[in-house]
Amino acid sequence: MEPALDATDRKILSELVANARLPITELARRVGLSKTPVAARIKAMEEMGLITGYRAILSPLKLGMTHVTYLEVRLSDTRERALAAFNAAVRAIEEVEECYMIAGGFDYLLKVRSRDMADYRRIMGEKISALPHVHATSSYVAMEAVVEQSWMSL
Repeated sequence: MEPALDATDRKILSELVANARLPITELARRVGLSKTPVAARIKAMEEMGLITGYRAILSPLKLGMTHVTYLEVRLSDTRERALAAFNAAVRAIEEVEECYMIAGGFDYLLKVRSRDMADYRRIMGEKISALPHVHATSSYVAMEAVVEQSWMSL
């Protein structure tokens, strides 16, 4: 069930997505309300689980993590216990930036970020290949990020 959001809630969320460190007074000015109702709306959206946290977004490029590989993973066992084991283990690999269970010709799609091809090869050999129930993988190296967003606008 989607939460009922009005235009002001959406504007608050849009501003927070753009800059979560925006002072409440400036946020209130931008949405045309005083501080108290804006703070109450934010608290309500946090309590309903719509806002799940605030964090610093780091530049992987500035940190030297310039190599992106998408990885198809096929499992040898797709029963619930095997899926749970894979899910728990893949969450522990810090280089796995995203992981999705897929309906299609393979079971999971991973986005892996590394320093370079040699680093990716190490991650594959030491971490991903050792994940429970991995039967086969196919790697696709990204040449250029054409669109890369952390969130879409509201």
